[in-house]
Amino acid sequence: MAAVETDLANGVLTVTLADEDNRNALSSRLTTELTEALDDADADPEVRVVVLTNRGRVFCAGADLSERSSGGSGSSSRPVDPTRLFGRFRESPKPYVGRIAGHCVAGGMGLAAAMDISIAIEEAKFGFTEVRIGVAPAIISVVCLPKIRPADAREAFLRGNRFLAPEAARMGLINAAVPVEELDAAVDAAVADLKAGGPEAIAAAKQLMARVPGMPIDEAFRWAGELSASLFRGEEAAEGMRAYLDKRPPSWTQ
Repeated sequence: MAAVETDLANGVLTVTLADEDNRNALSSRLTTELTEALDDADADPEVRVVVLTNRGRVFCAGADLSERSSGGSGSSSRPVDPTRLFGRFRESPKPYVGRIAGHCVAGGMGLAAAMDISIAIEEAKFGFTEVRIGVAPAIISVVCLPKIRPADAREAFLRGNRFLAPEAARMGLINAAVPVEELDAAVDAAVADLKAGGPEAIAAAKQLMARVPGMPIDEAFRWAGELSASLFRGEEAAEGMRAYLDKRPPSWTQ
């Protein structure tokens, strides 16, 4: 059985963490299959949006501790480069939506934070639980800290306690927490909005979020101005403006 399953329909690729018996822990097998699925998604022009979700009661339990405690010997336990997993979402031109239908702790928090948009069921439990087994949330801090208020991050990292999805949303780690019966509708609404945007424009918006915060202000204005000018000169913008003036949907929504 595959640890990760994929399904493409109407431009939306659903990637499901399906290693339910292992609580979708980030084993070498799951991370390898997940990274391969995401590589395929980024390379496929038919994929407009990627939805990452789970099977079972746990979205992701973090590192596979049985694998780590064995010393990681053997080719089957070589970990995937974390920049290819957690770091890839920031650089991808495709928008990623987390449909978090279960508990999410430790490394799973990194996946939730790395998504462009994450929506969880209200009863899902979150937590940076690493300190309770003698380690720290080191790798995932790279994607989690930019989203969380420093005071919240300090408390959550040090206490290692668990908290419900509404608290994760308040902290800024995820975008929303909804009742389980509203999860699909909330995810579908986000996906519909993402598909309404031009693919090149979505990719450019992600570049802005990835690059502008780290630039000096003068450099940021210069770079953003060049990007804006190139977009306005492009065929996608021409089609978008024509569609707006003609009061019709643009071609990429067909």
